[in-house]
Parts: sequence; structure tokens; C-alpha cells
Amino acid sequence: MTLVLGVDSSTQSCKVVVVDSSIGAVVRTGRASHPDGTSVDPEAWWTALQTAIAGADGLDDIAAWAIGGQQHGMVALDADGRVIRDALLWNDTRSADAATALVAEFGAQKLADRTGLVPVASFTISKVRWLRDHEPDNAARVAAIALPHDWLTWRLRGFGPAGEAPRGPVLDELVTDRSDASGTGYWNPATGEYDRELFIAALGHDAVLPRVLGAHESVTDAAGRLVAPGAGDNAAAALGLGAGPGDVVVSIGTSGTVFAVSETPSADASGIIAGFASADGHFLPLVCTLNAARVLDVTASLLGVDHDELSRLALAAPSGAAGLALVPYFEGERTPNLPDATATLSGMTLASTTRENLARAAVEGMLSGLGAGLDALREEGVPLRRALLIGGGAQSEAVRAIAPEVLGIPVEVPASEEYVALGAARQAASVLTV
Repeated sequence: MTLVLGVDSSTQSCKVVVVDSSIGAVVRTGRASHPDGTSVDPEAWWTALQTAIAGADGLDDIAAWAIGGQQHGMVALDADGRVIRDALLWNDTRSADAATALVAEFGAQKLADRTGLVPVASFTISKVRWLRDHEPDNAARVAAIALPHDWLTWRLRGFGPAGEAPRGPVLDELVTDRSDASGTGYWNPATGEYDRELFIAALGHDAVLPRVLGAHESVTDAAGRLVAPGAGDNAAAALGLGAGPGDVVVSIGTSGTVFAVSETPSADASGIIAGFASADGHFLPLVCTLNAARVLDVTASLLGVDHDELSRLALAAPSGAAGLALVPYFEGERTPNLPDATATLSGMTLASTTRENLARAAVEGMLSGLGAGLDALREEGVPLRRALLIGGGAQSEAVRAIAPEVLGIPVEVPASEEYVALGAARQAASVLTV
């Protein structure tokens, strides 16, 4: 039995799975929590990773490992390999003005052509520009910029600050993969190269950026174990699901994501589609919405019911909820880009304003937001054959029943699994056979 280990270092927690690579079965697991907030000391992730690995009985019998992680977070390192300031995470919006400035400076279409992205607050390039503008002393100290999964891979391989890591602060040993690099805003998924001009424009000077490994390349840790490139969370989930060209993954969590495996890169100047790369050599155009499972949460709370009863109510109402319509922009929206929008309930009449219709309108409204993401991918020419529905919201009976009608595509609901960690484990297994 050959064991591999996969990690999901998400915003909320660190999950570890140990998998028998010969049959794909999970044999051990571990888990640890991450602190709340949009700005976090990366040492908290390192502590959680070590705790989760220990909970899965350690690395001694592991042949290969890989880390999947939250995208876009900025980990700034000095020349001694020390973290300069708390990492700004994907959901930290203080860099919104920096993103606007970059678009004004270079132009949306040119940025989309060069990197597949139009900067918004989420992306790393915007956070790097914010650092330059608001913390110039910290920016001047930057010797390397890494993403969360890059930094954790570096630390677990034995690198880190002098005196704290056995292999020392060798910044040139930072590595990443295509999927996570494609979420920075200064890497070109079509050419596979960093756009140094854009990076320097953001930071004010050049610095070490992680070497981008190919889908089946590997490095080693201090014990000689093979280390796969890892991936951004969505790309790792696609690997864990076995998604291929023609598949679109619809993930309903705190936010909603719609991402498809494509054989060609995307360059959407509107910024609706982020032209990411996949972890397997393809591309992963992605649309994100801010309002997803919490739409169901707030509606269930308003009606004073649990989620099972919310589903029962929704399925008791007719399609279209008798004209009652919820536009669920409770916290603004990213797709479309309406950060200051609020939710709207319309079509209220004495006949339509019932508990059943409100429950149905909530489910249809949430799914319609995700359906707009599918429409954007279709307009970009991305072939869509089936939708794979995952995330906490996919556990709703009403969501599963109504999704095919709203999304306009056959829908499959895979069993609930830790798909990011499983994708990382699958990638780790793949480098053993190269």
C-alpha cells in the first residue's frame, strides 16, 4: 500500500487526507481550525497544518504529498524568509482602489490579454499595489511574494526563517503551480510566464516569485519525499472531482463559484470571467458570486424554519414562485460588479406572498445568480456538458431539484467529500508514476 497525503488549507480550516493511492481510498484524516479575519498571520496556518498532519498520524509512511489552498492571499517575505506583515486574504477588500488604479494605468483589455484577469480587490496584484501605496516601508523590505499554498509547501519542505527551519531561508526554493499563479494578476496562463512589468508596477521593485511547476513536476522535502505542485482550491477541487473538458463545477458555499475545465484560455475584459489555469494543464475560467448559501440561511431564519423545512416549502411552490422574485444581493455582488447593491423582493401580491413562494424565490434567486455565471461562460464559447453541484448549499433537496431548471444543463450531485484535499492527494499520487 502506497500512501499519499493531500491538504486543503482553506480560509476557515486545514483539512488533511491520507489516501491509499492504489485504490483511492481515504485511510486517515486530520483537521485544525484557522483564525477568523481577512488579514491573518501565516504562522497560524503553519501551526494548523502541523496539527492536522499530526491528527492524520504524520508523514513517516507517506510517499508523496501536495497542498491545495485558498487563492490570492499575499504572503510578503523579507530576505531572511520572515513574514513581513499579516497576509491579506482573498476576501480583504481594502485593495479595491488599488485594483481600480491598475486598470486605469494599463487598461482592462490589455490586462485581460496579458494575465487572463482584470484586477479586483481579491487578486494578489491589487494587494501588492496596496502594500506599496499604504505601507511603503514594508513594501521596500519585500524580497519575495508567495501565495498561501506556496508558503506552506515551502515550510513543510523544511525551508523558512533562519534559525526556525532546518533548510533555511532559500527563497529560490519557493514553488507554485499554474492554477494558483494564474490568480495573481501578474502571470500569463497562455505563455506560462510571469509578467514582470506588471509585478514591478504593483510593488515598485522586482522580487523573487515562486517557480511555476508543470502539472506532473515535483520537488522533494527534507526527508526525500516527493512533493507535487499543489493547487489553488478550485483547481484542486476539479482534480478531486475528476472534472474534464465540458464539465462545469457549481460550488455553493459562503460565496458561489462557477468554473469550467476548458482547453483554451479566456481573456474577458469585462472582468466577469477570471481566466485561471487548471492544475492538470488545461484552463479553468471562473465566475464568482458573493451571495450563495447564506441566501438560504437568511431566508430560513426569516421564516423561522430549518433547512429541511425550507426545502419542503420551496418544493411546495410552483416554478417561478407565482411571480415572487428575489434578487439576493444581500452583501452587494461581485458578478455583476455591484458592491453597494442590496437585495430586492418584487412581484408581491396578496396571492404570491406566501411562505412557500418566498422559500422558492430564495432558491431560484440564488441559483439564478450562479446561472448568470454559466451564461457568461457560454458567451465566452466554453463548452458546457454537465454541471457538478458541490458545497454546503448542494445538500439542500430543493436546490438539487430546482437547479437543472434554472441552470439549463444536466446536473449531477457528487457525494459530499473533501474534494480540495482529495484533489491534492490525487496530484501527489500522479507524481509517483512520472
